[in-house]
Amino acid sequence: MNEDWMNQAYPQDQGQSASLPALSLGQYTSRTFGWMFAGLLTTFLVAVSGYVSGWIFMVLSIPYWHYLLLAAELGTVIFLSARVQKLSVGVARALFFLYAALNGVVFSAYFLLFDLSSMILVFGATALFFGIMALLGYVLKLDFSKIRPFMFGGLLFLAAFWLLSMFINLSQFELIVCAIGIFLFLGYTAYDTHKIKESYEVFSQDDTMLAKASIFSALELYLDFINLFVYLLRVLGRSKD
Repeated sequence: MNEDWMNQAYPQDQGQSASLPALSLGQYTSRTFGWMFAGLLTTFLVAVSGYVSGWIFMVLSIPYWHYLLLAAELGTVIFLSARVQKLSVGVARALFFLYAALNGVVFSAYFLLFDLSSMILVFGATALFFGIMALLGYVLKLDFSKIRPFMFGGLLFLAAFWLLSMFINLSQFELIVCAIGIFLFLGYTAYDTHKIKESYEVFSQDDTMLAKASIFSALELYLDFINLFVYLLRVLGRSKD
């Protein structure tokens, strides 16, 4: 994810209109979380439909299906991150929901792997932890500038570990790595929630950029929630017999 996209898209030293913003900070925050929840709902509906109707088995029969889905997901996120300032609001939203739908295909396979009751329990725990960290990030005046490099380093570590695990058996380290992932995305939840106020301050005089910033922030929060859920599921979820 491009952490400096706000400065690239709309430098703060440019002159801004003195007109009042169309949305208050509270309304903007509510809208951002609303898009995030809409993305989660899209993922859930796609996942459930794949499991109930059985079309997920058709996906699983495609050779290297997980690599194809991973490439599609990464391509969508990278394109949206790099081009968000140039895309229309409608296209930005469409890409966000496309990513959520692609993720739904992946999670449809999770219904085949994990016990449903444990998935519900983990989802509840994820919502609780996510809500607490989001509230702390929004309310408290935290300075993330000093720990941001460590958080980014943690992302690189996780990416490298899962890439290596495709070729080397590293299952003995999986529990430790999952614990790192849980704490990392708890931190990112607070960080990305705090960034909502920063993006509002930058784009409050530009309704179009404010709308796109809301989608981008929703995507970041969506990724935090999804990754937190996945790592908690790996630790607490019960596999089907």
